[in-house]
Amino acid sequence: MKDKNFIKSALKVIEIESKAVMNLRNQIQPDFENLCTKILNIKGKLILMGIGKSGHIAQKISATLSSTGTSSLFIHPTEAAHGDLGMIDKQDGVLILSNSGETKEIIEILPALKRSAANIFTITNNNQSTIAKAGNINLVINAEE
Repeated sequence: MKDKNFIKSALKVIEIESKAVMNLRNQIQPDFENLCTKILNIKGKLILMGIGKSGHIAQKISATLSSTGTSSLFIHPTEAAHGDLGMIDKQDGVLILSNSGETKEIIEILPALKRSAANIFTITNNNQSTIAKAGNINLVINAEE
């Protein structure tokens, strides 16, 4: 078995991650401030949604917001389609994370989300996607790796 160089591997991951974080500096647009203001003014709670890796990130954001005083809840889009939409009311905002912006499970519940929540916000990698166009505010975040 070939010896692995774990230190070299760890340093490569750190390099990739640091470049990704630095690239975010160029992606913060005026809509970021608008989104933050809207979230702070939500009368209800902020619902986060995503599938796969985006879902894991949405769960982490929700946990962080909750621990810092913003009422927040993660709802899996598939579970939402099977009854959990009942946890969302007109005072709530929904923040959807989707890299492609074409996540089928989310697109299928968009009409119900629009009826249920005060605002829909989106973070995608494609501002022309179905999910991006459904949001009152869409942030475009691109990650190369």
